[in-house]
This record gives sequence, C-alpha cells and structure tokens, in this order.
Amino acid sequence: MATTHNLGFPRIGAKRELKFALEQYWKGESSRDALKATGAELRKRHWKDQAHLNYVPVGDFAFYDQVLDMSFTLGNLPERVRDFHGDTLDNYFRVARGRSAQGEQEHAACCGGVAAGEMTKWFDTNYHYIVPEFDANTQFKLDTSRLIEQLSEARAQGVNAKPVIVGPVTYLWLGKAKDDSDKLALLPRILPAYAALLDHFAAQGVDWVQIDEPALVTELDAKWRDAFVTAYDALSARRVRLLLATYFGRLQENLSLACKLPVDGLHVDAINASDEIQDIVAQLPETAIVSVGAINGRNIWKSDLNATLQWLEPLHRQLGDRLWVAPSCSLLHVPVDLNSEIKLDAEIKSWLAFALQKLDELNVLAGALNDGRASVADALAANAAAIESRRQSPRVNNPTVKAAIAKIDAAHGKRQNAYEQRAKKQAAILGLPAFPTTTIGSFPQTGEIRHARSQFKAGELDQAGYKAAMEREITRAVKEQEALGLDVLVHGEAERNDMVEYFGEQLDGYAFSQFGWVQSYGSRCVKPPVLFGDISRPKAMTVEWIQYAASQTNKPMKGMLTGPVTILNWSFVRDDQPRSVSCYQLALAIREEVLDLEKAGVRVIQIDEAALREGLPLRRSQWNEYLRWAVESFRITANGVQDETQIHTHMCYSEFNDIIASIADMDADVITIETSRSDMELLDAFDEFRYPNQIGPGVYDIHSPNIPSQEHIVNLMKKAAERIPAERLWVNPDCGLKTRQWEEVIPALKNMVAAAQTLRQSV
Repeated sequence: MATTHNLGFPRIGAKRELKFALEQYWKGESSRDALKATGAELRKRHWKDQAHLNYVPVGDFAFYDQVLDMSFTLGNLPERVRDFHGDTLDNYFRVARGRSAQGEQEHAACCGGVAAGEMTKWFDTNYHYIVPEFDANTQFKLDTSRLIEQLSEARAQGVNAKPVIVGPVTYLWLGKAKDDSDKLALLPRILPAYAALLDHFAAQGVDWVQIDEPALVTELDAKWRDAFVTAYDALSARRVRLLLATYFGRLQENLSLACKLPVDGLHVDAINASDEIQDIVAQLPETAIVSVGAINGRNIWKSDLNATLQWLEPLHRQLGDRLWVAPSCSLLHVPVDLNSEIKLDAEIKSWLAFALQKLDELNVLAGALNDGRASVADALAANAAAIESRRQSPRVNNPTVKAAIAKIDAAHGKRQNAYEQRAKKQAAILGLPAFPTTTIGSFPQTGEIRHARSQFKAGELDQAGYKAAMEREITRAVKEQEALGLDVLVHGEAERNDMVEYFGEQLDGYAFSQFGWVQSYGSRCVKPPVLFGDISRPKAMTVEWIQYAASQTNKPMKGMLTGPVTILNWSFVRDDQPRSVSCYQLALAIREEVLDLEKAGVRVIQIDEAALREGLPLRRSQWNEYLRWAVESFRITANGVQDETQIHTHMCYSEFNDIIASIADMDADVITIETSRSDMELLDAFDEFRYPNQIGPGVYDIHSPNIPSQEHIVNLMKKAAERIPAERLWVNPDCGLKTRQWEEVIPALKNMVAAAQTLRQSV
C-alpha cells in the first residue's frame, strides 16, 4: 500500500487568523495567551484537515517562521537578546522584528527595541526567514518545549504525527557568521543537540521524523558534502526513523550522497526531479522508503492525475509498501482552500487546486495506486476534463500578443545614450541636492484607505466617491513629504492593494482570488494573482493618479511601477509555456505604461524589481540563462524613454552581491537596495565591482517598528560613501512604507532628511 503524507501546511489560516492575532498582540490589543490560543486553534483545525493522511506534519506551525523556530529550539539566540526576561515568545519577536508587544510595561525598561535579525528569501521562493546568527563562540542549548507541546496536542487529536525539523547541515548553511569564523566549525557543537532532540522524540514514542535538508538541491563544495556525511553518521544511533526531505530542485551530483546517508527514507521533489527517481530507487538501500513529491506544492494548477499515474503506477509495482506519496514541498506556498472562492470565474476555478484540494488530489492518487483506477474513476474523469478545458481554452492564447513577442529586437532594450550623458541632462532638469532623499513608493495603508476600498468593492461607494477618497490620501502623502523636506516625492500608492495584484487586475490574462493569501513573513501576507493566459494592457494603469499627485507639488514626482520580473515571480504563473515568454509579455505591457507616464510629463519613473534575484535557479550553473531574459525584460520595459527621463529600480531583501554585474547591466539610472539589517554588508560587492550609476542603500529598516536615529543613518551612509562616490548616493528607506503607521514613519523620515542635510555639509 502506498503511504500518504504531507511536508507542511499553510499556517496563516484560511481567513488570515494568525496575521490578525499577531498584529493585535504586537499592538498591545490582545494578550499573549490569546495569541497562543489562536495558534493552538489553527493547529487543531489544520491537523483535522489532514487527518486522512497516513502521516501528518507536526512542528511546521510557526508564529513567524520555521527557521527562527529552529534557532530557538537549538538555543541559538543572538547575544543582544539572551539576557532579556519575560516569556520566550517575547524574545522570539524581538529577534524577528526588533520588538515584541507594544505597551508591555514589564519590558519597556529593559528592551524597548533591539536590532531585528536579518531577513532573506527561503531558497527561490517569496517566503522569508530570519537568518540564524553565528560566531566562533556560538553554543547550542536544546529547548524541546515547542515541539513536544505540539506533539502532545496532535496526539490528543488522534492524528498520526510526524515531527518536522530543519536539518543540521541546512540550518548551518542558511545562517551567517557575524565574524570571520567558519560556520561548519560549529557542526560538532550542533549535532549533540540534534541527537538529544531525536532522543526526546523517541521517548515520546515517535516513529518517523521528517528532517528537511533542501540544501542538497544546491551546488555544494566538498566541505559541505562531507558535512552531510559527518552529520548523519553522528545521528545514526537514533531510536526514531528519519525521512530526509529535499525539495525545490534536482539532487544531480548530490544524488549518490543523499542515497548513501544512513537515513530510513528520502523525499524527492518529483515535480522538478522526476528523471532522478529511478536512479534514487537503484541507489537507496532496499529497505529505505522512497517518498515522491507528485503534487506541485508551489503552484495552484490542478495536477494532471492521469499523466501522473502513468509513471507512479510502475513505481508502485516496483516499490510496494516502500512508496510514499506527498506534495513536492510544504504547502506553505499556496492558499488554503479553493472552496472559499465564490466569486472566481468558474472556468478558471475549475483549473485550480489550493492546499486542501492538493491533499484531495493526493488521496485520488493513493486510491488509484492502492485500489485501482476504477475506485476513483469519477475523480479521474473530472480531473481529465479540467486539464483538457484549460489546454483548449481560447482565453489562454492571444495571437496578437504572440505576434508582438515575435517582433522584439535589440533596439527595444537600449537607451539613446550612455549613463554619463543621461545623468547630466537629468541633473539639469531635476536640480537635486547632494544626497537626495526619496522613499520607495508606498505610504501607510490607513484605516481610512482600507475602509474606502472595502466600501468600493462592496458597491457601497461609487467610482467618484472612491476616487475622491484616494485623492484625499494622495494629497495627505504629498503634503507630509513636503513638510518633511524630501527631495523626490511619491504619491503613496493609496489606490493599490498590492504592488503586483494592482497591475494584474488591469492586465488581460490575469485572474484574482478573494482569499488566496500566502505568507511572505510573519504577519505579512500576499495574494498572488493568477497568470493564466497571454498578457496585454488594455489601457493606462497609473497615469491619472500620478498626474494628480504631481499637480499637488512643485517637486519631482516619481511614477511608480512594478517590473515584469517581479510581477512574474510574485504571481502564480501558467505552467504551459516557458516563464521567459510570460515575462516578455509583461515587459511589453509595462513598457507601454512607462511611455505613457513620460508623455504625461513624469520625469522620474521607478520600476521595482524586488524579486529579480529570487527567480534565480538554485544552481549557479543555470543562472546565466535566467539573468539573460530577466535583465532583457527589464530593459525592454525601461529603455524606450528619452535621456531626460530618470529610471529608478528597487530591490529588497535579497543577497545580490554575486549578480551585481547583471544588475548593472539593467542600466537603471538609480537603484535602491536593502542594506540596513545587514549593516551595509550588501555593499561589499562594490569593493570589487565599480557600479557605474547612482545607488540608494536603504537606511531605514521598514520591517521593524524601531525608528532609526539621525546618527545611525549618517553612520550607515558614511559606510556607503567608503565604496561609492558621494555624488552618486541617494538616501532612502529599505522598502515601501505601507505596513508601517504614520506615527512611526514621520519621525523616521524626519531623521532621514536631517541625516541627509548633515551629510551635505561634508560634501
């Protein structure tokens, strides 16, 4: 009999219950006990939803992210929070966001705010994690309370629990040494903690433990490969069985290594590595479990179940009880329940599967394998009809768009003149001071904005009323910026629900859910639009709003757009054509908007490519092809303008030192980047690479409620000026300000403007 299991479930809740509970707690509007109760209720519900599986994951729930959870399980806390008193959850949030609940008198005196941990992307997804911090003196002290508590809860509910933990090698691989020490030198110190954790599971009567080692799908040097051997040899005396889970890619040169490790089963992402399964079967011991991720855990299209069974059935005959079937990875990356979508176009809805539906697909596969296809014939027939409907739908294919793609040539991606000539013309028109100040685009999404948007969507506010409400918020944002003394203003994006969804709603080829939320980090959720067909732009999307904002000031006003690569990477993308083709379609659509903004007199246009790096393949050997079409897509979007139009782009929370040459090849006049959490570490790239254009290294960490001081910002900019000529530096936050409150934003930006004025005195 084939065994079914899941690697992880969305933790935020079908109605974003965890998001709202977290934010209430952080604001001091609810208690710690209330937050914990919400977490317990969500776990209970999610285990019930998965109870039909043979094994249900436990430990995949987190109040912020699973890597931070593992840091606390291992007792690896940054020194700056180790001595704080109070509940463990408070320290947890201090590392995650620089502060726990506001208004907690018992903590105000000792720790009103600390530096938040660095945050970066989880492999090539849009999910973030708090980077573990190490130094030469790092020690590990096991705390099993979280996992044992959740295990006890699950057992009380009667589910067959499979604890889930991040493996020791991947944990070290994900972290960052804060000194010059070697992370791998910590392996002998961390392994006893893992061995003790497995002993705790054994004492609880646990049968299987899922130990996630996705680093195995990346390119590893000999030291890291040897670390896997050392680690799992050290854990071989355990009394529980280990399922080693890999996902997001192929094992390739690490396949034999993974198969030789002394574990009891291996999970492989069959969506990305189906061609490796037979090699894995041949190399694993004859007693080892082979878990295949047969359902795509990262996209929302229905699986072609009949096609999947074509290769699963022979594998089942070959392996028998040794075959486990699961999604390819944790379902954290997809929304919870398609049945909530009562407004979604019925035809498009018939093509989709969210987390619960993917588990239903898993059940159909298991039924066909264990009891024959006839036992699930109706489900297979319905699935086949949906797959064929999508394949044949005229809504998916637009001949006009395909013809436009065929006409793209080199001229589309070239500016009229080189940066040096453009910069002089732009300086003459804009008249900006040294260290010009700006923000990244969005301002706080106030209660008034959300209320007006909700009324408009419900039909309680007409178009004219909604427009008037948004114009009031835009006027407020402009006046606040003028009062602060910022040099290049933005309209604040009051009318935008999301930087991708807003554009997708106005492009043909997109569909939208009501409740298709996925977690990005902590309480931050996004609702990726569904890119189902060929993309085109029926009309201008932003020009009217930017023109209105520009009419409220004499200062330069930035036009704000999301770039094609980011729209692509932050969407659920069609899987029936290469991603590059969809990206070129988006590039042509956004190019039309850029040219319309320029015609409207907008002289500064920002095209955000926050997700450029996260689309990189996990293996460096595959980077060049991705970067070729990604950079080309940006250039197609941006480079049709006159020299006098200044093009900005923005990238946030990505380690991009290793692709700095490609970023320079984008040829944006100004790039703004995240650097504050890393203390300008990202600027190390400029020690070796002379970046040719202007750059704004972010000095205000907007993902933390902490307000940076003027002195702190000056010091960060002085570090930047050691690598980049002062005349090419801008002063700006790390990212947009929509998630912050005005009472935080105004003092932070006031300090930022004052810092720029101080810096100008030294020029």
